[in-house]
Amino acid sequence: MGIVDFILNLAGLLLWLNWRSIRFDPLAKRRPATLMGTLRPAAPKNLRRWHLLAFIAALLLLRAVIYHWVMPFWVGHLDFAVTNIPFRSDEFSKMLAFSFFSFSLTLGVFYLCLLPLSLLAGPEPFHSLVKIPLGRVDDWPRWAKVILPFFATALFWWLASWVFGWLQISPKMVLPAERFEQSVIIGLGSYLLWKFPLGAILVLHLLNSYVYFGKHPFWKYIHATAQSLLAPLQKIPLRLGKVDFAPVLGLVLTFLAAEGIAYELWRLYTKLPF
Repeated sequence: MGIVDFILNLAGLLLWLNWRSIRFDPLAKRRPATLMGTLRPAAPKNLRRWHLLAFIAALLLLRAVIYHWVMPFWVGHLDFAVTNIPFRSDEFSKMLAFSFFSFSLTLGVFYLCLLPLSLLAGPEPFHSLVKIPLGRVDDWPRWAKVILPFFATALFWWLASWVFGWLQISPKMVLPAERFEQSVIIGLGSYLLWKFPLGAILVLHLLNSYVYFGKHPFWKYIHATAQSLLAPLQKIPLRLGKVDFAPVLGLVLTFLAAEGIAYELWRLYTKLPF
């Protein structure tokens, strides 16, 4: 059932990305008939941006109805790295909340994984694939993009925890100080997601170092972003002949740091008095 939920979240994410990118489609804008009269957009003529948002809302609502009526004994889970929130499908209100928060979590994970790529600022044209979803955030100062995951995730948890308490999924009577502590830990845990895009770049860079895939711009992007990521290791002699161990060390350090931080955050969260 988790696979079905993932596919539906992915469908919602694709609709969201279409909503974000449709304004960049040159064929979707009006132009003089004398210049572009022969060009027509591939999308339906009457499709508007708000239609895509309506499709997402309908998808989330329909999913909640299906989960509630077809699988009344199923339990959905939201993974926040240091805690797991269960939602029973025998109550429609909980399934509706799960459908919304599950998609919101998927959307948040996607954007959190884009931020380190925005910080590395690889070459065009592939950096546009990062810039279009992020929009103006991609032009923010580096320090603002670094702290954004913490504050956005902490705020999301602080607001969501009220809903979880109202639905009696988590303890309803939580002191403001305890809710603040939860939000801080969950916010710090958002950086754990960075290991996935950074790890993927290092793996692809390592693969491209020993297998020639041609001069496609994608591999130039991977090489440039990997070099920026491995810059702190440049002063360490990690090359032996033609073999460069910097990507391997970068992978090991990235995932060891992520696992160590995840354990410490989990330990802090379990010690909270609730």
